[in-house]
Amino acid sequence: MKNSFIYPIIFMALVTAVFITVLAGLNYVTADTIAFNQQNQLRQKILYIFDMVPDGGTDKDIERVFNENVIEKQWGDLKGYALVEGGQEIGYAVPINGAGLWGSITGYVGLNKDYTEIIGIEFVTQSETPGLGGRISENSYKDQYRGIDISGKTDNFIISSPQPDSNVDAIAGATQTSAAVVKIVNENIKLFFREVE
Repeated sequence: MKNSFIYPIIFMALVTAVFITVLAGLNYVTADTIAFNQQNQLRQKILYIFDMVPDGGTDKDIERVFNENVIEKQWGDLKGYALVEGGQEIGYAVPINGAGLWGSITGYVGLNKDYTEIIGIEFVTQSETPGLGGRISENSYKDQYRGIDISGKTDNFIISSPQPDSNVDAIAGATQTSAAVVKIVNENIKLFFREVE
């Protein structure tokens, strides 16, 4: 039987079936943990926008702070989050998405309660070049989006250097990604304002 041509086929079929069963079992066992970790990553990103990430906090701390302070919010077709304090909504995380240099960029931009100030930004997905455009995910870049006054503006909420009146520095060596982020933020804030009018 071992010298027959059918033996390797049966052997490979059995090995494949064993590995598929093991992988399916691992997937089933870890599905809840994977889902929790994905949810917690999003919670942490939303808390970052609101500058509320607990220092050295565990996953449970992040979940607790999020659940105590953040609610889901919908404006027309847009779904985002609201920061609540004393029963009042004091800030919003509004969804943003658009084309980057190498693929789509999705995330959230934070606005204060009367929509006159950008209070933060965070990216959920991006596929920009690591070390260059990928630096949009670094705190040094994202922190520039805190406390930007947009009162009275109807477009060009964000202006990237070296343009006059810029309020955000472009990333050196990644001007196209920087310009793409500025365009995404400006277009999505305009879209948001149309939804809340």
